[in-house]
Amino acid sequence: MDTPSESLEVLYESESVIAINKPHGLLVHRSNIAKDAHEFALQKVRKYCGQRIYLCHRLDRKTSGVLIFAKDQHTNQVIQSQFRSQLVIKKYKAIVRGYVNESGMIDYALKNNDKIQEAQTAYTCLRQFEIKFPSNGFPTSRYSLVECQPKTGRFHQIRKHFAHIRHPIIGDRPHGCNKQNKIWKYEFGIDTMLLHAEQIQFNLEDLDIQIIAPLSSEFKKAINFLESPME
Repeated sequence: MDTPSESLEVLYESESVIAINKPHGLLVHRSNIAKDAHEFALQKVRKYCGQRIYLCHRLDRKTSGVLIFAKDQHTNQVIQSQFRSQLVIKKYKAIVRGYVNESGMIDYALKNNDKIQEAQTAYTCLRQFEIKFPSNGFPTSRYSLVECQPKTGRFHQIRKHFAHIRHPIIGDRPHGCNKQNKIWKYEFGIDTMLLHAEQIQFNLEDLDIQIIAPLSSEFKKAINFLESPME
């Protein structure tokens, strides 16, 4: 299981907003579906700030990257309104199975709590990798590093969308490829879901705020491994 870091990596802070680089494995807040967790981003940021804070959006437990909190209710309402109106620019990086197209738009409705919701994710292939490891009857394995820009904000949207186009995110459970996940865990020593919320851009008091989160050490390890020359 992913182990969250002990200290907060603060990416941005002002009188009204604070953003952190959430590590893989850290829950955003308490949840009945993850009773094994004992620390949460909300409580850690509240302790750091020494005041009440408001969660502006969410990230999956297994996803790392930019997570934004407001320090007052008005700011929270302003930012959440921009999320609902799809005015917030969100960019993720992911490593997926296979070679994806150079770019594309995944327009595929998703079901959540028996409700069908429209969902769109744009993506661009940044790099392609081939490693000398047999997979699915082929002598090598292929992967892509992609930049994803979700236009909507549905539950597990990016994960479900890439599974839908048969390029699942490495380390994703339950939407990913179990065979690939086992290979990465037992052969390569990487058990992290390789999805990272790298950038968020929004407007506050006529100021465009862009927050960028460096890749986690686990994600960098995966890229370094894929960059290794085939022998």
